[in-house]
Amino acid sequence: MYNFLIFVTASASILLCFLLLLNKVPERFKKMVFSYAVVFFLLFCASVYLSPDVKHFTRQMTAKPDSRDIEEQAETKEDVPILKKEQALLNVPIISQLPELPRGCEVTSLAMLLQHAGINTGKMELAQLVKKNPTRYQRKNGQVYFGHPNSGFVGDMYNINNPGYGVYHKPIKELADSFLPDRVVDLTGKDFSELEKSVSNGIPVWIITNTWYSELPAEQFQTWDTPAGKVNITYRLHSVVITGYDQDYVYFNDPLTGEKNRKVPRQGFIDAWVQMGKQAITYL
Repeated sequence: MYNFLIFVTASASILLCFLLLLNKVPERFKKMVFSYAVVFFLLFCASVYLSPDVKHFTRQMTAKPDSRDIEEQAETKEDVPILKKEQALLNVPIISQLPELPRGCEVTSLAMLLQHAGINTGKMELAQLVKKNPTRYQRKNGQVYFGHPNSGFVGDMYNINNPGYGVYHKPIKELADSFLPDRVVDLTGKDFSELEKSVSNGIPVWIITNTWYSELPAEQFQTWDTPAGKVNITYRLHSVVITGYDQDYVYFNDPLTGEKNRKVPRQGFIDAWVQMGKQAITYL
């Protein structure tokens, strides 16, 4: 019905205007014809406005998104699984911690991660910026009293002859956050498959491991008293950047040897990482 009215009113209005333009209307009827043309034009506009099809289209164009639709879209986006490839290998800049930072594997590995993210920084800058634990080394009655590595870097990073140890993931994540606000992801405590998913998605992963890349025997550990409580530590502590994996091996950049995409047996590497507390960070 509305489509018919639109057609009739539009046709009548156009016809009358056409006659007026061609001067086919006698002078005494021009005002009347012009009035009819205006009336038909107004009827045409009303027919268009009242048309159900046009009103539906207008509502679609101007309506605000329903909050439920937004929530459903967000849930759908979050629920999309990140599939892990069978194998992956990334090109991550290799940086050696030596000779300047004999205990600087953690900040050197972080420098590799940040450079892969496009951040222009280096190991020496990060060594200055990383949070330090001010607790001094003491040994009384055979018991060591020193700092907790999750409270800041413990000891001397630059001189191996002075007491020192290293740093765990919390201060490293805090430092990474300052370069990549709202982009750093703490994977500590997750299953190793989550680390592989990150690598599969093109992003390397910073981790804490040991220099044997396998589970250490109990005699390689000792207990310290710290202001934050007791902590089990090993002087085999190490940090690397995971750059790849396959069915049999894990690949990583080793800041101690300066070797890029070094590979070690997969299960031993996972066991060492688990033993050191499943510490890992990456970025979005």
